[in-house]
Amino acid sequence: MQEFVYYNPVGLDFPLDEAIYVTSNIEETKDANFLISNSTEIDCEVSADEIDFYIKNSLDPISKKIENVYKLYEIAALKFDLAQDITYTQNIGNKVLLIANSDDAKSFISNINPNEFDLFQVDESIIKSISGHIGNLSVVVDDEGKDVILKVDQIVWFDIKELGLKQSGSFDPTKSSINEVIQTLRKNIDEYEYRKFTTYDSNICQYHERREEVCGRCEEVCPTTAIIKIDSKKHLEFSQIDCHGCGGCISICPSGALDYAPISRNSIFEMAKEFRDFIPLIIPNKMNISSVNVPLKENVLPFKIEGEKFLHETSFLTILQESGSQLIFFTDFLSKGSKDAIRILNEIYTKKYGKKAIFVAMNEEELKEALQEVDFIDKSKFSYNQEDERKRETFAVRLSALVGQEDLGVVKTGEHLHYGKVNINEDKCTLCLACVGACNVDALKAYPEDNTLRLNPSICTACGYCELSCPEKDCLTIQQDIIELNPSWFLQRVVAKDELFACVECGKEFATKKAVEKIANIMGPIFANNPAKQRTLYCCENCKPKVMLSADISKNQIV
Repeated sequence: MQEFVYYNPVGLDFPLDEAIYVTSNIEETKDANFLISNSTEIDCEVSADEIDFYIKNSLDPISKKIENVYKLYEIAALKFDLAQDITYTQNIGNKVLLIANSDDAKSFISNINPNEFDLFQVDESIIKSISGHIGNLSVVVDDEGKDVILKVDQIVWFDIKELGLKQSGSFDPTKSSINEVIQTLRKNIDEYEYRKFTTYDSNICQYHERREEVCGRCEEVCPTTAIIKIDSKKHLEFSQIDCHGCGGCISICPSGALDYAPISRNSIFEMAKEFRDFIPLIIPNKMNISSVNVPLKENVLPFKIEGEKFLHETSFLTILQESGSQLIFFTDFLSKGSKDAIRILNEIYTKKYGKKAIFVAMNEEELKEALQEVDFIDKSKFSYNQEDERKRETFAVRLSALVGQEDLGVVKTGEHLHYGKVNINEDKCTLCLACVGACNVDALKAYPEDNTLRLNPSICTACGYCELSCPEKDCLTIQQDIIELNPSWFLQRVVAKDELFACVECGKEFATKKAVEKIANIMGPIFANNPAKQRTLYCCENCKPKVMLSADISKNQIV
């Protein structure tokens, strides 16, 4: 099987790498299996329209174009190989709910075959609620004061309202056309295909099984019912069939518990390495670039991605440092997480290099302006093997390399991207380690070998759960939404330390000195008239009952 094919009915005015099958006759491709093509007209796994976009617009010399076209094929193949977006199928029946006025309903019905669908028609004024997903939709309607549930597979809603946008399976002909919607309905019947867009690690989720809610941003930004919080047990429930694949939940997730299946953090890293000594032009799939005519200055390569909202501070910084360049993000929409990440990285790069990191171009004019300014940044290149590392750890290592030994001040984070600094009053800390148990990203760790509590502020998500878990008053507080751009920020530091207390009976070290003294100060006055009980306050768990038993025996013997 030849993996790469280039099809152009009018041909090319320069040759391509011999690994690419080039043809101007589409009939020659009919019986072949191709992995990557430049055209949607070819039957293949991936259609990479960035290839023609580059050929048409690049100012690279011919020799470089030949090399770079092959590189774009390789990058597209790499993206395909590393994708984790598994395809599933759902059985779909032919029950369709039509929500329309009489004129729109007539137009729709006139375009379908008789008895093609099991059709229900209602006016939108009686719709009360919609739940479920494509193939299993429940629509509650008001039938003269009584709630009636309609079970349908798909919904056609002219001028659809917010109520119908949450679940999968609703289609609006005014957004496309009646014929397009009918074709979609027909295609979905029997087996509807959908993809897995998100992967999830509950171990570092800041919502999962917390006693109190400290995070739930993913559900807040989800435009559908693809993510639901089960508050009774603090679990997230995912409905991949309802997911649009936008990736907004990925960029907003503080710990990296959520990742984007089509292009994971590992995938971004591997592809970013292909952009070393190139200027990346990031383009979401939804952007129509076939009609875009802008001169791409030399060494600019398109970086095509699926989804437009999943890029976060770690993925952006990975691309920036692997390429050693500024980058352009050509998109008509910025997610909350991506917007915060771009602002923060631009501020950091300005402090370090006197230049912004990322240009956002939301239309063709802005793209032309950005292409005039974008360039490589001297000494900004940095690479290390970040495969399978968590989001925060990767960002910390990369940011540490950027900061070096300088003190660049402080950058403010938030409102959608949170970093913070845990402050501990060592005088009040008893090393109970409740905070360590609360921290599931290992920003706070206990070291029993020297009885210390240590903090790495660079990987703290500022979730606040450690603060809620600390039993001591005014002991642990969090300074929210800051990153200190100095070397010490990235180093694990001792924030509390104590000596172990030895049992007064057997000499066994069983607790920290501060913990024993705290309990003794509280219970001492209560046990003032009982010397044995007072002594147990300084005993290990094995000696406490022995002391009390000895005291009782002595008391009975005296009596």
